[in-house]
This record gives sequence, structure tokens and C-alpha cells, in this order.
Amino acid sequence: MDAAFTAEQDEIRRTLRELLAERCGPDEVRSAVRTAHGYDETLWRQLAQDLGLPGLALAEEYGGAGCGPAELAVACEEAGRALLPSPLLATAALAAPLIAAVGTDAQRTALLPRIAAGELTATLALPGGSPATALGLIGDTSGGAWAGGGRSGGVQARPGPDGWRLYGEAAQVLDGHSAGLLLVAAHAGGFPRSRTLLFLVRSDTATGLARTRQTSLDETRPVARVELRDTTAELLGADDTVDVSGPAGALAAVGRTTAAVLAAEAVGAAASALDRTIEHVKAREQFGRAIGSFQAVKHRLADLYVRVQAARSAAYYAAWDPAAGGLALAQALEALRATTAEAVQLHGGIGFTWEHEAHLYVKRAAADELLFGPVHRLRDHAAEQAGLFTPGVRKPRVEVAV
Repeated sequence: MDAAFTAEQDEIRRTLRELLAERCGPDEVRSAVRTAHGYDETLWRQLAQDLGLPGLALAEEYGGAGCGPAELAVACEEAGRALLPSPLLATAALAAPLIAAVGTDAQRTALLPRIAAGELTATLALPGGSPATALGLIGDTSGGAWAGGGRSGGVQARPGPDGWRLYGEAAQVLDGHSAGLLLVAAHAGGFPRSRTLLFLVRSDTATGLARTRQTSLDETRPVARVELRDTTAELLGADDTVDVSGPAGALAAVGRTTAAVLAAEAVGAAASALDRTIEHVKAREQFGRAIGSFQAVKHRLADLYVRVQAARSAAYYAAWDPAAGGLALAQALEALRATTAEAVQLHGGIGFTWEHEAHLYVKRAAADELLFGPVHRLRDHAAEQAGLFTPGVRKPRVEVAV
């Protein structure tokens, strides 16, 4: 493994950081989240058309850049630094990889080029309410609980003469109020032979679709309640090729990469909160000297720096080896929580005011752990998968050269 960033990755980072520093400051973030879509549509078009962010990890045959998870992680780290409100995570990290993995040739050809061009945003609607469970980050997806239960729970799908119809609701859908395409997990087949499948719901043409934006802790991460009442839908993938176990395997594979991307985004937010705190303690004076000159403050900042750099290393290792995604995400979320909490403390009284940007980072830390954690369950599931606490499972021998 070569840990050095390529020239292309450095250029992505530099270009995106310069653009977001100009167009996505704290005031711009507050204005964007209060719009109907929850993000700056003009900025999103610029990010899509000029930088190609939605298509970074998509194949060139579908209009993408043909890059991998590492490039997407670099972009999301910079988005995290600015707390960029955008459909990038839901579209590029969740929906697009599932379409590429499960969809038919016709579906990929029709949808992925539009996603890569920024013309179509998409998201994943999960009736179970826990993205971390559905993505296989904190539990086994084979049981189907992530999809909202059995015969009467979650979303039900029924075939008809004019296609599939969906009934039910998903309570917390990331960017669900604005996405042009919904990938909905629904039960089909009836009890006891029910299986969970993924369906495409196009918001501009679907009937019986109601979407309500919810009040969320983190305004930069909007969620919505999606209600489906006899809603027309299209099965993702061909019916005769869909595995009987459903999309659990594809979701788990996408979840590992998404965890690495989320970890990089959390590292970006933590690094930005730390940088802002360092600038504050350099300028803020107490007893005739900058508070950053006090040894106790230096020690606290040094501890945070080590946390952030360790989390950054873990995030990019996970981008190279997605199997480590869950652990990297746990470390990044923990670093973000610690850094933002210290940022508020070290800013003093001003850090507790709503007008200061410190609270934006605190809310991102809390909301991310609620949506994709908690940290202890991420670590517990990773340990369980590795067989660390399973009787009879032989642990790998570790030899240390002295």
C-alpha cells in the first residue's frame, strides 16, 4: 500500500477547498439549509458540472471519472471541513453504488449518467430507520429487521398488471424531501415467503408519494418522512436474477465503502473545528497573554491533534481496504465528538452561543453518531465479525520483532 496521495487526489483537495472556502462559509451554510432543498442548488450544479463530484467513483462508461473510494473520500473530507449541505453522500455513496451493483444494464444506462452529471439526485429509503443496521455496520442484515419487520411492518410491495405498487412509510430518509430518485427497501412475496427487495421510485412521476421534511438535530444533514400510498415503482434489477436473500449482500458491500467515506467526512469536520479553535486561542487573551500560550491548553490541543490524525489515517486505510470501514468510522466519530466538545469549551462563553459556528460542528458530531453509530456498536460488530470474542475461533498469531 502506497500511503502517499496522488497528484490527482491533491488537485481534487486543493480545488474543492478553495471553492468551498469562497462559497460555503458558516453564513452560507445557514442560508443554504433554510432553502426548500436544504442546500445551495447553484453550488451543487457547479460541484457536479465543473468538478464532477457525483461521478467521481462511477465508471467512465456511465459518464463518471472512473476513480475509486479514495478520491471520493478526499472530496468528502473537504465537504466535511465546510459542513457542506449537499446530496453528495446520499447520491454518490449510497444510491449510485447500489444502482451500479444491482441494477440492470438498462437501469444503469438510464440513471447513472444523469447522476454523474448532477442532473439527478438519489437516496436510500429504509423503513427500519437505521442506516447503520441496513448497511451492515452494527449488525447482521440477513434477518431483515433493518427493512422494518415482516408481514405488516415496513414497506410492502405488490405486483400488478402495470408494475409494482408500494405501501408503507420510511421515517428517516436522508435528503428524502428533495431527492429525484428514491431507492426503497420493501417486502415482497407475502408471509412466510417474504423477501426484501429494492425498488426505484421517481419522485417526478410516481403516484401516491408524500414527502415531509423533518426537523433534524443537524440542519446540514436533512431527513424526511416518506409515505407510499399505492405508489408506482420499478424493481431494481431483473426479477429472475434477484437473489432470494434480497439486497442484503449489496447493501453490506456498499456499507463498507460508505463507512470509509463517512469517516473521511467526519475527519474533515474535526480538523476544521480544531483549526478554528487554534486560531481562537492564538487571538484570545487572558491575564495579558494569549490563552493558547498556557501549557494546559497546549496539552488539550495536542491530544486533539493526535486523535484527528489517527482517525484520518484509519479513514484512508479503510478507503483502500473497505473491510476496515466500521472501525475507521468509529474512530472518526469519536474524534469528531471529542474535538467539537473541546472546541466549545476552549472558545469560552462565545462557543455556547447559537450565532457561533462551533455549535454547527457539535450538532454534526451528535447527528452522525445517531444516524451511523453509536461508536460502541460499530466496534462491537467489527470485533464479532473478526471472531475476537467467539469461543473456538482461533485468533491470528502476532509476532513482534525486538
